Amino acid sequence: MIVPNSKNNSGNVRQKNQQLILDSAKKEFVINGFQGASIKSIAERAGIPRANIHYYFEDKADIYRQLLDGILHTWNSGYDTLVANSEPKEALTAYIRSKIMYSKLDPDASRIFASEIIHGAPILSDYLSGDFKLWIQSKVTVIESWIEKGLMDKVNPYHLIYLIWSSTQHYADFNVQVLAGMDKEKMTDDDFEEVVDTLTKIILKGCGISE
Repeated sequence: MIVPNSKNNSGNVRQKNQQLILDSAKKEFVINGFQGASIKSIAERAGIPRANIHYYFEDKADIYRQLLDGILHTWNSGYDTLVANSEPKEALTAYIRSKIMYSKLDPDASRIFASEIIHGAPILSDYLSGDFKLWIQSKVTVIESWIEKGLMDKVNPYHLIYLIWSSTQHYADFNVQVLAGMDKEKMTDDDFEEVVDTLTKIILKGCGISE
């Protein structure tokens, strides 16, 4: 006879409930913004009592902060191919694709991050002045090494990174405008593949990297 591990079950339930709350909060923050969202509306969207949210999170700001932390962790680890000893063509191609696919699969995360930055980064100010600077400097160093080896043209690494971010996240943050311009109700898988192909060609060619 196998006796269930109550400790593991409790941990799984906690993790599941926290994720339910975070997913519901993400929708609320996208629709109503941080100021317009409330614990009450998040609880209603999650279909749980309001008191349950306070069991897992201190307040609305705590939920918002954890959402942002999760977004940054995903972007900086799961979608990061710009590493030492990588080749520029393969690394940039993979990075562009991963960023486009993230805009496709989780557009709300990109919109929440964009809203935070547009509003002056009140929650992320410490991150921007600390870990972010270290992270982006490490990517700049990688790109500079490619330039020094003659693997790509001399371009400003910061602006190359910003270009990739802005062009790929555009399809999440400004999706309504994109659809209006393309006269579509929704982008298909083929549409996103065309975005990947187009941006990759433009960016690689702009860096002097042959396909």
